[in-house]
Parts: sequence; C-alpha cells; structure tokens
Amino acid sequence: MTRPITHRTNGTKGDTEMHETQGRTFGRRQLFRYGAATAGVAGVAWAGRSLVPAWSEPASAAGGPPNLFLGGTDGWISLPKTPAIGTFHPDNLAPDPFTTYVFGFRNVTGLTDAQRAGQKNRAQISAPLFWVDEYDPASPKEFFVDLTNLGLAQRPDLFDAHTLHWHGFRNVIPFFDGEPTGSVSVPAGTVFRYAYRPRDPGTYMFHCHVEDVEHVHMGMTGMCFVRPKQDRTGAGPTVPRSRTGGLATSPVAGYMYNDGDGSTAFDREFSMFMSEVWAEAHWADAHIQLPEWSDYRADFALLNGRVYPDTLAGNGSIDPFHPLRDPNGDLIAPAGRPDLQYQPISSLVNCNAGDRVALRFANLGFRESAMTLAGIPMKVVGKDATPMRGRDGTDTSYLTNTLDMGAGESFDAIFTAPTFDAANVSGQDVLSRPYNTYMLYNRAYLRSNNLADGGFGGQATEVRVYAAGTLGAQTIPNT
Repeated sequence: MTRPITHRTNGTKGDTEMHETQGRTFGRRQLFRYGAATAGVAGVAWAGRSLVPAWSEPASAAGGPPNLFLGGTDGWISLPKTPAIGTFHPDNLAPDPFTTYVFGFRNVTGLTDAQRAGQKNRAQISAPLFWVDEYDPASPKEFFVDLTNLGLAQRPDLFDAHTLHWHGFRNVIPFFDGEPTGSVSVPAGTVFRYAYRPRDPGTYMFHCHVEDVEHVHMGMTGMCFVRPKQDRTGAGPTVPRSRTGGLATSPVAGYMYNDGDGSTAFDREFSMFMSEVWAEAHWADAHIQLPEWSDYRADFALLNGRVYPDTLAGNGSIDPFHPLRDPNGDLIAPAGRPDLQYQPISSLVNCNAGDRVALRFANLGFRESAMTLAGIPMKVVGKDATPMRGRDGTDTSYLTNTLDMGAGESFDAIFTAPTFDAANVSGQDVLSRPYNTYMLYNRAYLRSNNLADGGFGGQATEVRVYAAGTLGAQTIPNT
C-alpha cells in the first residue's frame, strides 16, 4: 500500500499540514503513524480514564487548529565567551553573536507553511513555556499540540525523528506518551497531533524522547504545568475564584493545586527550568563528530536557557498562545539583547512586598542541584506534580530555604515577599523604581559560576521586592 504526498487544510490560514509517505510500503508502524498524523485523534474518544474506539466526525475539534503548534529543529544560542574552552567554545561555526549549537523546539502556532519552514535552524532554548487547564468533565475540553519536525539545517546527514514526552505526566495510553518504542515518533517533514485531558495539576517538564540522552542534552527540553480546576470554580466559601478564569473576586491570581482551603494561592508565578550544556558535545554535533557520553562534564548550568546575569535580562516573546514575532515568523529578541534572540525566557522575579509568589522548579539536567533562596523561606506545597498531602489529607508541606533536586524532579514552592526596606535599597530598574534584592541560586558551586572568574555566572537569578502596590497585576508567568 503506497500513497503520494498528501495535504490536509484545517480551514484557517497557516494551518495546512503536510504528510509524506515517501512511496514506501506500509508496515504496521508506518500505517499507524500515517493514520495518526493525518487524522490526529479522529476515531478515538475517551471514556473515563481509558480510551475506547469511537466514531469521530471530520469536523471535530481534533481536525481543527491546535491549541499549540511546536516545531523541532536545530539552531544557535549565546553563552559567555570567556573563559574559552579549548577547541569547543565558542564554536567557530557559530554565526555572530551566537556561540553554541543546539537542538530545540519553537512555537510555530498560527504561522503559514512558508513561515513555519523558515524556522528551521532557529531553535529556542529553553522550549516555549506553556500551561493547560485541568480537564473538567462538566465542561470537557481537550488540549491539542501539533508537533512538526523541521529537520536539522546544520546536520542534513541526520534524519532524527522527534517526539513530545511530558515527563511524569499520567497519560491514559502510550500512544501520546512520546516514548518512541511504545508510541509514535515524528520524522522530518511530517506533523503529529498529541491530544491530552490533563487530570493532575502541578508542574511537569517535557522533552524529545528520541535518542533521548543526546536530544535532551542538546536542548529539546522545556516546562509546562497544569492549572487546577479550583482556579476557575473556587472550592467552597473560603476559596475565591481567581483572575485566571476571568472571574476577579479577590486579589488571588491562581492556585497551584486543588487545596480546598486556599493554602496554595499565589499572586505571581515564575518558572525556573534547569538544564546544562557540555560544550564538547554541542561542538561535536555541529562538526559531525560523536562525543563520548561517559565523559560527560557540564560546562554551563542554565536557568530558563540562560546563565547569570543574562537570567535578569528582559523577556522576548513568551506568551505561548499570543506570540509576538517578526513578519517572517522569527523570534523578536529581548530589548537590547540580540544575542538572546533564541533564549527568550527571563528568570528575574519581580514582586511587591506581601505578595505570595509561586516558584515552579524543574530539573532536566543530568546532575543534582540545590536551589537556595537566600533570606526568604519557601513553603514546598508540591513535588513531582503531587500536592504535599498525606493519604488522609494531612498537610505535609514544609518550609525551607534550599530545594535539593535530582534529575527529572520538579518542585512547587511559595514564598511571601518580605516588607520593603527603603533604607536598604538594592538598586533601580529601568523604570527607576527602588527594590530590595534577594539571591536565588544553585548552592552547588560549579553550577553557579560555570568555572568563570568573578563569582556567579550560572544557575542564579534575583528576587526583587518593591514597595507594596508598586507593580501591577501579573498577566502571564515570568513577567
């Protein structure tokens, strides 16, 4: 059974999908992949927590535009040029002002076919941050993510497929899990649709699971989280509805979990995604060499894809559902920082005195970390997308100033911003507003200075506390 190249248009500009069967005879795996890529999840419906076959009309939501469209490709980012690392850093192939070759994901939602194809060799580190609402049977709404494989411009000799795997996510079936031996991988030039009904609030991370040691380390990683139903419905008279659902009845912006008592309420939230760069491995991939992974030695420790003090620079376009891009669909660099064009996510924490601030941590580096907030206690309310509650509902949350994190772990923590001390002003931001500064950094020395002279230069950022009422309401995370 063979098929020519086929196209499917969803009826909206920029949402034409292309699928190529390359004229090959289908085996079971190829037939399965082709059906999934062209029909999304048509022909499949949920019944409770399990999947059963069911008829699905072609005009169903599964055939419409996705909620999010990601593209997997390669590209270049910027890391400190000093100290130089022998042959490997900065990479002599890197176009100015960049230094380091990467693989990564890009947000290509709403782009035309031509714009989407133009994002090849424009990977983003870390991957676009996104969030979804917990599935509510009372108003069922699936979340669809399309993944296209744009190919590798620097390595046309490689034909690596890509997947999207939510690490720790409780998926109903393996089909959408992204682990390639039990689900579907996406070859270059094709599109696959993932369908989710998220039922467990909390912080997750996602990554490509093909050649996962290489693809994870090269940068195909990011963070996502599930917002609880409590954000939209409240949970009794003591828990107000939140602004997240457009139901402003209190100053609370949202909740981390369905706590029932408001204990996980926050006014502002920030993601802290941790990853690493071993310069030799990135150089080797760019120069068609093969690193010896057993020699692994991370040279740079990244927070949201940057190292300190670049972690304090402003955001590029980070709203996953309303991205700002140039006419060609490319990322717009943070103001004054063209070198951070493909590292758009800031780690700077701005808050008012008295704010309850949610910090979502996820570690997809290969080493343990110890993230410390100096001078402000954090209350840990969740770990690995699980609330800190015992089987009988006993509160097991705890206060700490350091989170010890292994590879693949996530933590949800909340702190209350201390009183603003006008006599201890740390500095002034671009709007000339004074603030107090607290350091958030990795206590593991080599993760916080990247072997550079002069102190911090790795997984570190700042918490800046302004006088109460100075900052307006936060609209999206990390702003």
